[in-house]
Amino acid sequence: MVGSLLAAAAFVILGPFVGGLLNGIDRRVSARMQARFGPPIVQPFYDVAKLWIKETIVVRRSQNFYMVFFLIVAVLTGVLFYSGGDLLLVIFALTLTGIFYVLGAYKASSPYSAIGAQRELIQMMAYEPMVILVAIGMYMVTGSFRVDGILAHAGGAILRLPAIFLGLVYVLTIKLRKSPFDLSQSHHAHQEIVRGMTTEFSGKTLAIIEIAHWYENVIILGFVYLFFAPWPWLGVLAALAAYFFEVLTDNVFARVKWQLALASSWVVAAVLGVGNALVLWLLR
Repeated sequence: MVGSLLAAAAFVILGPFVGGLLNGIDRRVSARMQARFGPPIVQPFYDVAKLWIKETIVVRRSQNFYMVFFLIVAVLTGVLFYSGGDLLLVIFALTLTGIFYVLGAYKASSPYSAIGAQRELIQMMAYEPMVILVAIGMYMVTGSFRVDGILAHAGGAILRLPAIFLGLVYVLTIKLRKSPFDLSQSHHAHQEIVRGMTTEFSGKTLAIIEIAHWYENVIILGFVYLFFAPWPWLGVLAALAAYFFEVLTDNVFARVKWQLALASSWVVAAVLGVGNALVLWLLR
């Protein structure tokens, strides 16, 4: 119990710092890949601090309400995950954070944010099956849906779930909103003139959105760590390697249409996810 409380507290306190640093590394590495020097690694913290003191202009006050809950539920989801809670409940809570994000974008009454919200819903439909298959695979290997039970299992899940791990890495591109699947919003100027879901947000609300994304990223990389749970340092390195792979993918591929994003994700879930689970069932 004490260990779970400490892990949850560490996530709440350190989560945004880790997420912000990852964002800064992302921007610096992307710049180097494009033959630019890039901003300092701590630039995301400067950006959020600047947004926090700017005036918040809204179309409807309720749009900010949803974004505050987007942050709150993201924090609660991370607390549930890092305190060793039920993995299925974590997945459902993570979906709820996305729902609040979508509702806030719809409430902004902007055609740009509305289109971004519609694309975000499609992306959620694309990656959810594979994420649920991760939980199913973990249960088949460890006999538990709880995160602490998975961490306590002696065998590394990666040894029996290699295909499901590859499927997770594939859909992480969608969840992290990287090219070629950055459909709902883009941080690259060459993709769109406006930024999709966050077009009508500014000031403190936009800062809250950025912080919530940092929390989300730390939770997502925690899923990667679970596959290497018996080897902590290897798990951390695997999570960092997966994040670097997503940054590389982001800078190599151009955006695809939503039809290809949805179809390819379901094919990956069917072939890698269901295939890996079927092999485990046949070999038990």
